[in-house]
Amino acid sequence: MDKREQLVDMVSSGVIDIMIEETHISIQETMQKFYNSECFKKLEDLETGLYRESPAYVYDLYQIEQKYGKLVQLEE
Repeated sequence: MDKREQLVDMVSSGVIDIMIEETHISIQETMQKFYNSECFKKLEDLETGLYRESPAYVYDLYQIEQKYGKLVQLEE
């Protein structure tokens, strides 16, 4: 496993921790939801560079995906 893959794992773990804290659902359900999301697919794709972002940033993206049914870029 290279350093980028380790970062994907670390960010994923952090996102799951935040999700559990925010939603109070089981770790199994939380992991299933995150690992089946478009957000995780983007995180796992090393070409996106998303693995360099913080778990909080990735969690925000996940929340946007959940709200809109897909990842969208919000206007500031």
